[in-house]
Amino acid sequence: RTSSSLRYWPTWRHTASMAPHKKRTKVVRKGHKVTELPRKPRPARRRGYLSKRVKFVRDLVREVCGLAPYEKRMIELLKVQREKRALKFAKKRLGTHRRGKKKREEMQKVLQAQRKAQAAS
Repeated sequence: RTSSSLRYWPTWRHTASMAPHKKRTKVVRKGHKVTELPRKPRPARRRGYLSKRVKFVRDLVREVCGLAPYEKRMIELLKVQREKRALKFAKKRLGTHRRGKKKREEMQKVLQAQRKAQAAS
């Protein structure tokens, strides 16, 4: 075909005014009409989900081993209201801002639990 004949290529075939199909293509106006099958979620979607067993094991290890030295230092910083310094310290030890924030929250919960246990006794 010449370039002049391509200019008038019939584009009306794929317009919305046509009768709707029961099947549809995956990409708009491309390829063979197919029915889309429901997909099972990929295993990677479970990533980060905390199971009961993992939680139990981690709690047991924390109870037996106690806190790491850097975690003890973070708690000391949190005791004297140095939350920003504790975050910077955690970031340096753990590598990322998000991990640092998560560890700071965890240490704040540990500190609250310690205070609660101390108040109860």
